[in-house]
Amino acid sequence: MNVLVTGCSRGVGLEICRVLLEQGNTVYGVARSYTDEFKALEAEYAGKLFFKSIDLSDSESIRKSVFKEFVGNKVVLDVYVNNAAMAYDDIVTNLNLDRLKAMYAVNVFTPMMMTKYAIRNMLLHHTRGSIVHISSISAHTGYKGLAMYASSKGALEAFSKDTAREWGGMGIRSNVVVPGFMETAMSSTLTDDQKDRIYKRTSMKAATSVRSVAETVSFLVSEKACSITGQNIYVDNGTI
Repeated sequence: MNVLVTGCSRGVGLEICRVLLEQGNTVYGVARSYTDEFKALEAEYAGKLFFKSIDLSDSESIRKSVFKEFVGNKVVLDVYVNNAAMAYDDIVTNLNLDRLKAMYAVNVFTPMMMTKYAIRNMLLHHTRGSIVHISSISAHTGYKGLAMYASSKGALEAFSKDTAREWGGMGIRSNVVVPGFMETAMSSTLTDDQKDRIYKRTSMKAATSVRSVAETVSFLVSEKACSITGQNIYVDNGTI
C-alpha cells in the first residue's frame, strides 16, 4: 500500500511509519522538521520511505504542496494517516484567539483539506481506501488546561464519523485512534508529578505505549479491519 502520514518525523508519527514499513508498505511522510530519527529510518528503508517538509498551518497550500508536488495523481494512495497536531494548553479564561486559530489550522482545517484530496485520489484510482485520524483522550475526559486542544480533537472525531457515512458506499473507511497520554514531545512539558497524577487515572497506572498506538493504526488500515469504519478506537490504558 501507499500511505501518506503527517507529523511523521518524531513520536507517534515516526512509530506509525516504522510499523507500516515493517509490513512492506511505501510511506510518504510530511512534517515540518526533517529529524535525525526520520533520516535513520529513511536510510533503513531506502526507496520505501519519502519525506517532504511542509508547514501544515498553511491550509490553503495543501493541494499544491502535498497533492501536486509530492503525492500526485500518479501515486495510487491507499491510506491517509492524520497524525500531525499542535497543542495549545491554558485555562479557558486566558483563551487567546490567535493561538486558537493557529492550533485549529493544524489540528482541524488542514486535516479536513488533506482528507478532501486524499479521497479524490482514491476515487480517481477506484481505491477502497482508509483514513485514520489520531485524536486524544482529552476529548473524552476532562483535564485542566486542555479545553481548547480537546475541542480541536472533538471536531476531528465528528468529521471522521460523517466522512465514514458519506464515503462508505465507495469503499472508503474513516476511523479515529484515541490514545491516552504518552511519553512524547507534546507531553514533555509536564512535570513528573503531573504525569504521575495523569497515569494514576488509568486502569494500568502507566503511560500509553506509542508502539501500541502505531500497531492499532496499522490494523485499522489493513484488510483485517475491512468492516470497521466510523469508529473511535481507544488505546488509553483504560482511562475511560
